[in-house]
Amino acid sequence: MRKFTTLNDQEILALAISNEEEDARIYADFAYAIREKYPDTAMIFTDMVHEENEHRRDLIDLYVGRFGQHIPLIRRQDIAGVMVRRPAWQVQGLGIEAVRDYARQMEMDAARFYRQAALRTTDAATRKLLGDLAVAEDRHEQTAGEIALNRLPASKREDEDEDARRRFVLQVIQPGLVGLMDGSVSTLAPVFAAAFASHRPWEAFLVGIAASVGAGISMGFAEALSDDGKLSGRGAPLLRGLICGLMTTAGGIGHTVPFLIDRFPLAMSVAMVVVVVELLLISWVRWRYQDTPFGSAVVQIVFGGALVFAAGILIGSAG
Repeated sequence: MRKFTTLNDQEILALAISNEEEDARIYADFAYAIREKYPDTAMIFTDMVHEENEHRRDLIDLYVGRFGQHIPLIRRQDIAGVMVRRPAWQVQGLGIEAVRDYARQMEMDAARFYRQAALRTTDAATRKLLGDLAVAEDRHEQTAGEIALNRLPASKREDEDEDARRRFVLQVIQPGLVGLMDGSVSTLAPVFAAAFASHRPWEAFLVGIAASVGAGISMGFAEALSDDGKLSGRGAPLLRGLICGLMTTAGGIGHTVPFLIDRFPLAMSVAMVVVVVELLLISWVRWRYQDTPFGSAVVQIVFGGALVFAAGILIGSAG
């Protein structure tokens, strides 16, 4: 996978053309899917398709003038740190507000892409080209807002601004949830294996602490080094890494603390209860912030946790 900083001007422009084509298709899919139940919003997306197609034609004209007829295929998924678009059908099932929010996020991501592209060149002509692209995308965002005002009267629009919530989910909830899931699930096996192998709560406690801290350090570095957050909008890597690392450690320590109890049967019983609470908490967070059906989230998380838990018991009992 290429890094964005390694792309030259020709490749950046080719990527921009591919982005505009993909965004137009997504808007067209949205318009088609909601045309019967939400005709006003469908018309907004239809108008946005026309805007995207105009931008695509402008980009192609700029590209041909500078680099010739051949446009290499460079896509978002080929570049590290660029937010990959979800298929329209995945978003449509979450409801009309999710569709509207996703469209707004697409515009914000596109504008961020062009601003970052404009900042990384020192060549005057190239900077002008990339700056024009950034202005074009900003104009598209403004135009989309004007279209929405014309198509949707104030009585049909939501007053609540979801931008702050989306940033919170992207920059805090997601890395925290990844850490909590890893810490709660991955440390089950070593903790309970040590407990059943030794039947000594203190030894299980030491193994759990070591596994939790080690996993927290590993996950924190992995999250911080995965993406600088400039193109994806995921925020400062240091903050994401800190959140992910702390939540990973917390997830493991939760079912480790009960092994401070001297009596093994009681410690084991309390630890099992804590595990159930942890898995339900993870399921609730996924339901609350990631639009995952609660029943589905419970089944997925509990099933995975049960497998790891069973592996720990079997391995520990064998010793």
